[in-house]
Amino acid sequence: MMTQRSGFSGQSPGGFGEFGGDFDPGGLAASFKTGLISWLLLPVYVWQGLQTRRRVERMRPPAGRTSGIYGAQSIEETAVRLLVLGDSSAAGVGVDRIDDSLGPKLAERIVALTGRSVFWRAVGANSAVSAEIRDHVVPNLAGETFTHIVLMIGTNDAKNFHGGRRFKKSFGGLLYALKAKWPEARIVWSPPVDMKRVPALPRGLAHVLELRARIVRKIGARLCAERGGVVATTLPRVEPAGFSRDGFHASAEGYAYYANHLVSYVIGKL
Repeated sequence: MMTQRSGFSGQSPGGFGEFGGDFDPGGLAASFKTGLISWLLLPVYVWQGLQTRRRVERMRPPAGRTSGIYGAQSIEETAVRLLVLGDSSAAGVGVDRIDDSLGPKLAERIVALTGRSVFWRAVGANSAVSAEIRDHVVPNLAGETFTHIVLMIGTNDAKNFHGGRRFKKSFGGLLYALKAKWPEARIVWSPPVDMKRVPALPRGLAHVLELRARIVRKIGARLCAERGGVVATTLPRVEPAGFSRDGFHASAEGYAYYANHLVSYVIGKL
């Protein structure tokens, strides 16, 4: 099972330069060689990827509300207005109850640690990539004023073999779009987990996807530093109990662990 951190710190890394030295949180180290090796392993990716797609259950987001309030009676009274945005992890795929998904769990942790009231909203979709969130989701979001935004994006960009230039354009554009719409919001990006620890992935496929994920993490971290985002480290511990029955998405325990990991990055010096 995922082991939760025993401590809490309001200090969080906010720039790419802080990832220097021997500190490599889940794989930021990527180079031209990383991309080249992944392309050489493309036949493994295609063969095992097709087998995995046929075998793994395709789960839907949990039914229920996609927003809620903790510690207040109305949105106008809340001190923190949280948007969890991105792929299936933002939507809560993997659990049966919306209350067990990332948005509510993160809101609960913020209230517990700060005493501030929170309005949360979760907007996510299966298989979403950065460009789709940038082009089709952000422009159509309602006019709530969010103070904090958590981006759960990048896994599908890596899974779909999006190149570095393509990801830079799509993810960088997404950051610009969010900053333009909510200029005062604190934006936190949660990079892809260590793909080699995902139970649903066979070893060869996991190795290839981790190479692609390293490229995504490195570029995403640099873009966040350049464009006003905060980069969370990848989950420090990834265990089978943290995954749902499909072996790919988080379980209730996994989302609770995710919330505990991300909350310090979200609240910062709140």
